[in-house]
Amino acid sequence: MRRITRHIYGILVVAALGLMMSCNEGKSYSDLLRDEEVAVNWYLAQNRVEPRVPEDSVFVTGPEAPFYRMDRDGHVYMRVVNPGDMDNRPKKGETVYFRFMRQNVKYLKEGLTSGVGNSEDMGSSVGSMSLVYGNTTLPSTTQYGEGLQVPLRYLGYNCEVDLVVKSNAGMSADMADCIPYVYKGLKFFKAEY
Repeated sequence: MRRITRHIYGILVVAALGLMMSCNEGKSYSDLLRDEEVAVNWYLAQNRVEPRVPEDSVFVTGPEAPFYRMDRDGHVYMRVVNPGDMDNRPKKGETVYFRFMRQNVKYLKEGLTSGVGNSEDMGSSVGSMSLVYGNTTLPSTTQYGEGLQVPLRYLGYNCEVDLVVKSNAGMSADMADCIPYVYKGLKFFKAEY
């Protein structure tokens, strides 16, 4: 019996040491945040960047427009390709559909360019992804992060933007690994009932 107890104790010690060693080999959360910051800075250095939202909220638009820093902490940067219908803007509580293609900025920095999204989904007039504008409790909306709603504060339906979103303002699945994304051709559409 004593031999079995020592054997189990030995296995537990080896397992604990292995776990501690594997934790030391991985990156800390602060290392991941630093890597994220480096990748985002690398991406933005290739573009014009304005340090703040224009006071009148009238953005320079087009595919070569600057990225605007949308929040004080620099979690979201937005380029307005097309401001959309400024007379028809989303209201809080409305369902808003969107299409996008997003790319991991860390991968882009390493030369990998594949993206994911629903921008090619032409199965319906507005695609299959939606959120409830201004909602901070519905999992169907919060899963996309607060960064994706930023354009809706300033632009109209049918707008198109490019967004750089750091992980803490991005999709909930990307937060723990500190993955920043650039959303290209992000378009918002009004729900048609």
